[in-house]
Amino acid sequence: MKLNRRSLLKLAAAAGTAGVAGAAATTRASVLSASKDARGVLVDTTLCVGCRGCEAACSEANALPDPEMPGDDAVFAARRTTSPTVFTVVQKGTLKSAAGDDRYAKTQCMHCVAPACASGCVVKALEKTPEGPVVYHTDRCLGCRYCMIVCPFGVPKYEYASAAPLVKKCTFCAERQKKGLAPACTEVCPSGALKFGRRADLLEEAKTRIYTKPGAYVHKIYGEDEAGGTSWLYISDVPFESLALPAGIEKKSYPELADGALSAVPFVITLWPPLLMGMYTFSKRRDEVAAQEGNGRQEEGHV
Repeated sequence: MKLNRRSLLKLAAAAGTAGVAGAAATTRASVLSASKDARGVLVDTTLCVGCRGCEAACSEANALPDPEMPGDDAVFAARRTTSPTVFTVVQKGTLKSAAGDDRYAKTQCMHCVAPACASGCVVKALEKTPEGPVVYHTDRCLGCRYCMIVCPFGVPKYEYASAAPLVKKCTFCAERQKKGLAPACTEVCPSGALKFGRRADLLEEAKTRIYTKPGAYVHKIYGEDEAGGTSWLYISDVPFESLALPAGIEKKSYPELADGALSAVPFVITLWPPLLMGMYTFSKRRDEVAAQEGNGRQEEGHV
């Protein structure tokens, strides 16, 4: 096939379209292939007493510093977030229950069924496993921090103070799960607020609790549909936003919403450089041909 500017641009357009279609197909396939045995955690905020034992267990299991002011209720005075050294935090709700009791809820990586962070990572440093956890491969990470931008829950955190920074977040105790153990936080909860099991079973459990006690819960399971579904599911008797759980999260998975935009990143990185090189080579070749033709005409003129 003769190479010219038009054929180069056609090839580039075709490659870009294939990238978009490929990303969409990958997203749909990942959702459809999610394991029926994928694990999750049901958080019943009506049972949480705010002891923060889950914070301590998480720190110990992940070799992180001890929790801030353990056993001191003053820690609830300000809204906290996760960090590179804090994978989960217990928040005190801004509203009390109908009986006047304080409400608490722990927050951490939600381990989405179709995670935006994994879909947006061009080197697959973040990967959704069939068992449920979204795991992080340190040896693949480029440090682009795109995962921080696309996560609808604002979870991934970057080690800005480190000489060799990495992205940090809750691991859902993936290594413990491989050994048949439950996540550390769920094992130490004294009130039964955290229940670990198959996500499908936990959804049924949540619905049963809600519909058998119609006045005891808000008629909604947070995480059933948010961002296309998450591994962590919440039920509550107060509005979820009062427990620091973000409101307004799209029901459709974020990779599906952003397929076109996300596919542009690998397109630019992998296809744009060779496209430019091809155009440069074409232009150079055209100039060489023009020069040769010019020299030929000059020689004819001297004859």
